[in-house]
Amino acid sequence: MKSFAYMVLAAAAEIGGCFAFWAWLRLDRSQLWAIPGIAALIVFAWALTRIDVAFAGRAYAAYAGIYVVGSLIWLWQIEGMRPDRWDVFGAGLCIVGAAIIVFGPRA
Repeated sequence: MKSFAYMVLAAAAEIGGCFAFWAWLRLDRSQLWAIPGIAALIVFAWALTRIDVAFAGRAYAAYAGIYVVGSLIWLWQIEGMRPDRWDVFGAGLCIVGAAIIVFGPRA
């Protein structure tokens, strides 16, 4: 459960940090948007290292499912575009994949 909380924190920080750069470079906002963007990306990297798995690649792969869901929540809540059924279906597949990676039996 603790790993899940770190994945959610990592997703929020990565999405927010990347959006800060999007705002600066694509929405013509101030360069100062890079400052919170960098801070958020540092939080993202830190949170990702707290996920309780033995290998970094496995943590990244499992995290990806949470990231996809978080991105769609961002799309809906921040950008005002409601995800369609294909978005939801794809996110569901990602979560199933992440669960298999995290909870699958290891030899």
